[in-house]
Amino acid sequence: MVTPPAAYTLVATDLDGTLLRSDDTVSPRSRAALARAASAGARHLIVTGRAVPGIRALLTDLAYDGLVVCGQGAQVYDAGSARMLRSVTLDRELADTALGKIEAEVGQVFAAVDQDGADGRTLIEPGYRMPHPSLPAQRTGRRSELWAEPVIKVLIRHPELTDDELAAAARGAVGDLASVTMAGPGTVEMAPYGVDKGTGVALAAELLGRDPAGAVAFGDMPNDLPMFRLSGHGVAMAGGHPELRAVADEITLSNDEDGVAVVLERVFA
Repeated sequence: MVTPPAAYTLVATDLDGTLLRSDDTVSPRSRAALARAASAGARHLIVTGRAVPGIRALLTDLAYDGLVVCGQGAQVYDAGSARMLRSVTLDRELADTALGKIEAEVGQVFAAVDQDGADGRTLIEPGYRMPHPSLPAQRTGRRSELWAEPVIKVLIRHPELTDDELAAAARGAVGDLASVTMAGPGTVEMAPYGVDKGTGVALAAELLGRDPAGAVAFGDMPNDLPMFRLSGHGVAMAGGHPELRAVADEITLSNDEDGVAVVLERVFA
């Protein structure tokens, strides 16, 4: 464990596998730890791969009114005013071309998209299975229907390859058409090229008047790597992806063991 800075001004937390327990709730202990950090002057920044429509109910439950980085950094949303401050879309022709390149390398994949906007829908083509069944999605009849409206990212699954194998193959096939990352089990995604959680955190921190180097960041998957590189102290969850744990400054307990709260209670004692 690397000794963290004496003070933090920003607490950046991923949601799935990190702040959220397996039942999609935030424990009373984690809520209390975040309140303790706030009382010490630190701002909480939620940083998630989910698009805005997939987290608004959770934000209401948390009484969260700060900024949120969503969609792998493609969206920055102000929960307090219910305003989208930034949204970067993925060119749909490039996305379709990228899927074709991936399938030329690994065979058929199944795709879904998150549409642009605070009310955008998640569309899934035949054969795609949602990794989070609790998230609303609308099934389409064919792939071409995925491109009916602007999208912020594409989710892909392969019937045989592991997530790591699919992510590696997709990066090699796609090149600079899109940014490829793995956000969780069964969740390999393509976002606009050059857009990631790091770029989203950088913009949100600027809007908040905070230095990202003064952030303690919590995550569990490779999509959190850009956020860790930007932050002053990166904390990986127990059971998180080995790639993230290898570069983390600290490894805490799992999300179901209130690993975020354990660190915050110590740091903001």
